[in-house]
Amino acid sequence: MSDLKSVRCMWMRGGTSKGGYFLAEDLPADADARNAALLAIMGSPDAKQIDGMGGADPLTSKVAVVKRSERDDADVDYLFLQVVVDLAIVSDAQNCGNILAGVGPFAIERGLVNISGDTTDVRIYMENTGQIATASVNTAGGYVHYTGTASIDGVPGTAAAVPIEFKDTAGSSCGALLPSGNARDTVLGVDVTCIDNGMPVVVLNASDFGIRGDETREALDDNSELKAKLEAIRLAVGPLMNLGDVSDKTVPKMSLVSPALKGGVINTRTFIPHRCHATIGVLGAVSVATACAIEGSVAAEVASVTMAPQMTLAVEHPSGEMTVVLSTENNQIKRAALLRTARKLMDGSVFYAA
Repeated sequence: MSDLKSVRCMWMRGGTSKGGYFLAEDLPADADARNAALLAIMGSPDAKQIDGMGGADPLTSKVAVVKRSERDDADVDYLFLQVVVDLAIVSDAQNCGNILAGVGPFAIERGLVNISGDTTDVRIYMENTGQIATASVNTAGGYVHYTGTASIDGVPGTAAAVPIEFKDTAGSSCGALLPSGNARDTVLGVDVTCIDNGMPVVVLNASDFGIRGDETREALDDNSELKAKLEAIRLAVGPLMNLGDVSDKTVPKMSLVSPALKGGVINTRTFIPHRCHATIGVLGAVSVATACAIEGSVAAEVASVTMAPQMTLAVEHPSGEMTVVLSTENNQIKRAALLRTARKLMDGSVFYAA
């Protein structure tokens, strides 16, 4: 006997994030009850999350809720939930392309998708934004492979590749690729590009804030003046991006861009939204890469990109780079693909105080 509640879950690393993967049927159906359970499971609100599974960082305080899909164009539905570390907030206002990398393997492991050969494609409907992504999972020999030779910056070692293709991501949260209708706007005296190609992002020139672009994540996190300026702009652009009051939302992300340092297309320092990201989010990288290809954008003045039917753009971040492949038709972005990896860390039950 125990006075604690328990729920079945799988803890996984997805891309450069980590979190709990749950079947929707194993969590409370009521959203408020579900969120209360997840706050307790993660140990929020507490900066250290010492009484829960969270790792005291937004990148390790994430949740995937997965169920068999009733849609003809998807195998599973995936709801991403960001459990805020130091506030009693569980947000569904954004997607997460890193946690997405573990959804395909998880769905196969839980029997939601049957193995179809050496590679099993899992069509995933992302509930947060209404998008479809297809993850290709290595299932040679009839089981999910997690070990392999693929590497991604921000994760040590190698693992099995999980290629993910996104389609029709433009305006998924804001209603349009450029929600303000402009490639460039001036907000509080600063030029910005507001863009949503899977993740709402505000692109800003790092030099406008006295930032070189090679600063460490820790140095930027300690720059209270910079963070206050970014937050003021973020609050101001919320209505401009059709997101309304964003004071309690985790979007838009704020990405400071500068010339590439290591042979990529552009260099980034991204706030998610109040702490500097150790890397850059998958869909955030897609939005920044897309901005590089839009004439007149803040990103385009920093990066030199020639439009082509297929473009491979390396977006640099504090831990390395993330390569985005953009496909175009008539000079319009039609689809994006990235390479991610995932690893199962724990499968069992997690306990929490009701």
